Amino acid sequence: MLINLGRLAAVTRKEIIQLRRDPRSLAMAFLVPAVMVVFFGYIINFDVKDIRLAIVDQDHTMASRELVQAFVGAGRFRVTARLDRPGDVDPLLLRGSIRMALIIPPGFERELASLRPAPVEGIVDGADANTASISLNYATAIVTAYSTRVMLGHTQAMPIALQSRVWYNESLESAPMIVPGLVAMVMMIIATMLTSLTVAREWERGTMEQLAATPVSRLEVILGKLLPYLGIGLIDVTAVVLLGMFVFQVPFRGNPLLLAAMALLFLLGSLGLGIFISAAVKSQLLATQTAMVATYLPSTILSGAIFDIASMPLALRAISVVVPARYFIVALRGVLLKGVGLDQLAAQGAAMLAYAVIGLGLAVRAFRKEIA
Repeated sequence: MLINLGRLAAVTRKEIIQLRRDPRSLAMAFLVPAVMVVFFGYIINFDVKDIRLAIVDQDHTMASRELVQAFVGAGRFRVTARLDRPGDVDPLLLRGSIRMALIIPPGFERELASLRPAPVEGIVDGADANTASISLNYATAIVTAYSTRVMLGHTQAMPIALQSRVWYNESLESAPMIVPGLVAMVMMIIATMLTSLTVAREWERGTMEQLAATPVSRLEVILGKLLPYLGIGLIDVTAVVLLGMFVFQVPFRGNPLLLAAMALLFLLGSLGLGIFISAAVKSQLLATQTAMVATYLPSTILSGAIFDIASMPLALRAISVVVPARYFIVALRGVLLKGVGLDQLAAQGAAMLAYAVIGLGLAVRAFRKEIA
């Protein structure tokens, strides 16, 4: 099917004029993505800091004080209570006054001096499983490092010295993992919702009769309505990536052109899906609701933006295969955090190309110029 560039430009210009007259759509297009990324970027945070810690030091020696100082010096724990008996821990946990208690039994320093195991007890509030697990991991790392220093002080040598190094997110902060997922999630929702109003608006305003009388083809109408929002989408992707870099310190190690190409394919599919919904339901209210259901839950739950896909049940993992945000998130994290090239993202590129073709194909097929 040949495309007449003059007719395509006319439809595009008409859509731009309608968009300029609709401040709500403009606000959704330019403000909502940035606000959502910043808002969720601060809210969704898996970093656990300022853990309220109670100390039950029954040894009262230099060694026990050094262990307590190791917890304080790690920067993750804050001592809020010093207790005399282990039995005093339970009321504080019940009230939520503390998250963890460290119990150092009598004879702790004596056992260390004789190079025998010197057990200490950590009691964690398990009502919040994520915080409890992370707190235990921090405590284990601190105790392990303290034990290593004690051993070095006695032997001056260790048979095995483990040196660990984290790549791509050296500080293990949540933002570098969360923000790329938010970009994909937000852009899928916003792009689909914006174009879900285009065709339905023509029907509700009664301008579809005028459009049907013109010689423009269905493909020209779809592309003409899509191009302004494609430009807006690319601007939004650029803006939210810059927000991630400067507000959340997310690195950018890859090729910007590769990221732009991936974003282009992803936006084409999302915009096409929105136009398909708009053409199918012919009601702005119903189109908005349908677009929200079709994008919000899949992009939030099944894309890997927040929850690890590998840990999901098999049925949900199978459903996630058809969620396009899943592939864009991998591309975003690969380009931003790892600096990978097209050879590593070929599968994700192919998936988003298929998404773009299917989205545009559905939009063209669903759109009808005929007046029933």
